[in-house]
Amino acid sequence: MYDIRNIDEFAVGDRVSVSKTVTEADGAMYIAATGDFGPVHVDEGYASTTRFGERLAPGILVAGICTSILTAELVGTVGVSIRDCFWFTGAVRYGDTLTYEIWLSAIDTDNRTVDWQASATNEDGVEVLRADATLKFPRRKVVS
Repeated sequence: MYDIRNIDEFAVGDRVSVSKTVTEADGAMYIAATGDFGPVHVDEGYASTTRFGERLAPGILVAGICTSILTAELVGTVGVSIRDCFWFTGAVRYGDTLTYEIWLSAIDTDNRTVDWQASATNEDGVEVLRADATLKFPRRKVVS
């Protein structure tokens, strides 16, 4: 079922840390679903000629994992993204294990919004993603 949490259950500074290995299967499912057949993601020959030297996981896939951790582990599933800013600060290769640090940076109960930030680092401690975003929560239903 849905993980329904109310905005008043959160506090600025609430935080979660989760590690996830980005797999070939993750990339294949993302690419199939979105049609993002950029050669740096799918063509080893092409990717070997780039500055990266090998195929990379799509950046938006890496960002999507971040938002999934946010909802699964920190705020629940009923908030809706109304602003998402991602900075792709490093390359992610298939097989990299990323550690995502996600925290709540501001809460506005009157507007029912939660601002959150995140950073993801690879197993070498290199930051590969930063995020700054806002979720909007539904009005509470009045039960009579």
